[in-house]
Amino acid sequence: MKTMGAPVPSGAVQLFNGRDVSNWTTRDGQTAGWRVDDGVLHVVPGTGDIMTRERLTDFVLHLEFRCPDMPEATGQAKGNSGVFLQGRYEIQVLDSYGWAVPGLGDCGAVYNQFAPLVNACLPAMNWQTYDVAFRAPRGDEPGPRLTVLHNGRVIHNNIQLPGVTGAAIDEELAAPGPLLLQDHGNLVCYRNIWALPLPLVGSTTYAPA
Repeated sequence: MKTMGAPVPSGAVQLFNGRDVSNWTTRDGQTAGWRVDDGVLHVVPGTGDIMTRERLTDFVLHLEFRCPDMPEATGQAKGNSGVFLQGRYEIQVLDSYGWAVPGLGDCGAVYNQFAPLVNACLPAMNWQTYDVAFRAPRGDEPGPRLTVLHNGRVIHNNIQLPGVTGAAIDEELAAPGPLLLQDHGNLVCYRNIWALPLPLVGSTTYAPA
């Protein structure tokens, strides 16, 4: 299932408008320092993580990212960034192309909790997609459930997280939260970022005849 360039569906929130970072702040609420050119959101190393003003509970997320070509770099120094769902649960962004068995810190991993089922990475400088179905924790559940597709391939299948990942904004598991993008010092780019909020429960009655 290819979703590159997916249009914003009816009822969705366009988290990045393609023009500026007016809908984004730093972790402490200051003006976001990332750069926008030709509809692309660029990490500006040293300016810090950015997060949306919008807060989300259950949702479907689509975003597109591109890792820089860093042939001399290795491991976590190779095109590193991260996508934090609700600001608490990081899906790693990294140039992991060609690695046979992806691990807990590779592209698509729920950082330090779940490795992706398969390595779906494209080579550096190619645009790639994440599509996520996110269900916030209920009651005494330790963390959310999520399914993640990377470039149209399922890399997490309805997993339940044991809690927040490192560098979370807080541990308020029941509270709505922002989408946060990480400044890890590398020139990663993002575009076409939107979220479709989902109802927390469905109907318990039949539809009228």
